[in-house]
Amino acid sequence: MRTLNRFSDELRTVEIISNFNPYAEGSCLIKCGNTHVICTASVDDKVPLWLKNEEKGWITAEYALLPRATSTRVSRETHGVGGRTHEIQRLIGRSLRSIVDLSVLRGFSILIDCDVIQADGGTRTASITGSFVALYIALAKMVKEGKISHNPIREFVAAISVGICHGEFLLDLEYVEDSSAQVDANFVLTESGRIVEIQGTAEGEPFTQDDYTHLMNLAQKGVALLIQKQKEALKNVEI
Repeated sequence: MRTLNRFSDELRTVEIISNFNPYAEGSCLIKCGNTHVICTASVDDKVPLWLKNEEKGWITAEYALLPRATSTRVSRETHGVGGRTHEIQRLIGRSLRSIVDLSVLRGFSILIDCDVIQADGGTRTASITGSFVALYIALAKMVKEGKISHNPIREFVAAISVGICHGEFLLDLEYVEDSSAQVDANFVLTESGRIVEIQGTAEGEPFTQDDYTHLMNLAQKGVALLIQKQKEALKNVEI
């Protein structure tokens, strides 16, 4: 039986607290069970040098696991980020850029910071889901301040983990499930069901096309529920 008697297709308890950081242009604290991530969006009135002559802005991300986010202390990455961190940062950035019209952001960059304060599996997917909320708030504020003409978000996006553990298909894996899964996958999907990215691995025996279809169906259900949570967190944010 899963923690809190969760069904196989049930999310952990999800809470998204918007405007968690009073200093950032956009922010939230997202809690997915015992995985908690602070997501902030900071607006900068310049773009990377390699975009200087382009007719668009930019969105990028940084990710960090705080030292006691886990049961044993993890050292800070003070001399450059490791491969896993770099991969997650790029994933968050790609996920957000995929649903934004960057031409509306011409001349501006938005830096997303995801700080994991407590980890129990699914930190990258929670970071993506929470980052969207922080980004949305920041963009709405830019519209209100006249910095951009309209909110350039095309549609909502969220991410969820799925897997096969002891022959059972599971949605939203906790660490104990993720660490023992025969198949582990992360899906980043838009509200309309379009695919941004899929990361899937068989830790033992390869999985089948039917298995993949089942995992995809689980992920679609999970993302739809997460987007409902995002909308609840944003219900008082003016576009």
